[in-house]
Amino acid sequence: MLDKNHLIDLILKTNPGCSRDWLDQFSADQLRSYLDHLEITMEPRGRNSRWARPGDTPAVVWRKAG
Repeated sequence: MLDKNHLIDLILKTNPGCSRDWLDQFSADQLRSYLDHLEITMEPRGRNSRWARPGDTPAVVWRKAG
């Protein structure tokens, strides 16, 4: 498994709009998941394109106005 700093370096190459300080707040597992998602978005879309939503995230998210 890649260490946290290496994951951050790879993410910054793909998404230079992120800041290292912001990414450093996340765990290595969370960064790996984000990097996987970024890599999938770089692939051509089509019949063979697949992305599985992790089971720990809801399919629908909402916010109740305060």
